[in-house]
Order: sequence, then C-alpha cells, then structure tokens
Amino acid sequence: MLMNGSAFDNLFRIRPACPIDMSQILEVFNLAREQMYQSGNRSQWSVDYPSEQQLLKDIAEGYLYLCFSNNEFCAVFALIFGEDPTYRVIYEGEWLNDAPYATLHRVAGSGRVKGIGRFILDWCLERSQNLRVDTHADNGVMLHLLQSMGFRYCGIIYVANGTARLAFQKSL
Repeated sequence: MLMNGSAFDNLFRIRPACPIDMSQILEVFNLAREQMYQSGNRSQWSVDYPSEQQLLKDIAEGYLYLCFSNNEFCAVFALIFGEDPTYRVIYEGEWLNDAPYATLHRVAGSGRVKGIGRFILDWCLERSQNLRVDTHADNGVMLHLLQSMGFRYCGIIYVANGTARLAFQKSL
C-alpha cells in the first residue's frame, strides 16, 4: 500500500541531493555502517563504500535523494531508472518480469527515525511500479523490511566487487 495522503506525508520529505550536502551524507553512511556492524552485518559496506566519488556521480546523474523528518536529515538513497548491469545475470532464480524497472541502491539512515525505510520504498514504488533491490544476506533489517512490504525474493546477483547479494523485486 502506498502512503500517498497518509500521516507519513506529514513526517517525511524527500529532495534530490546536492554536492553541498556531502558532509551530511557521509555522516549518515558512517552511522549506517556502525548500525550494520552492531547488528551482525559486518561486511556489506566497506569503510570506503560508497565512495565520495560514487555519491558525487549519483548526484550529478540525479539519482541520489535525501530524506528529512521534521526538517532533520535522516536518510539517503539512490533510485536509478534503467537496466542495472549487475542484474543482467541472476543465479538460483529469476526476476519476476523483464519490464522496465528502477533499482534502489545505497539506502542509509541515521537510525534516529522509525519508519523511514518503509517510506523510502513506498516513495520509490510511486515512481516506478517495477522496483528491484538487493541486499547482503546479513542485513536482517532490510531483509525484514523487504519481505514485510511484499517484495519477492528472486535469486542471487553479484555486485561489482564480486560479492553475492540477495535480489528482490516488487511489481505493482
């Protein structure tokens, strides 16, 4: 269920990221890495992922977004439309369909606001009714969120550094 016109609309706001936001973006990624580490997900993101260069590229291409709660910056994510090269080959399963899709990447939250992940996924589904996302097998928080929101597990993909990720898709 999408959150148009819901109480979430009064709590959260999303806008495109700008280069001037970089110090805050890097701070949120550092907080997210620490939360992942504490929850047992010690290997999904290295200290240098995502790199500042990758984030600036995302900004330049219009992919990176910031989420605010009551005017406080609380999350960052990339929403990319079009084919994702790492999704061309999927192992031990298959995608739900071959229709055009968007991909959600690099989701990081400050940990100070509840409900932000659900809001981001709903926001993305409003923009693309065919959404793909992948996550590390140890990312229990994201796995729970995806499953609770009706994303279907599709198989395993390998990201650029060669590590496996669990791939999900939701098509409305």
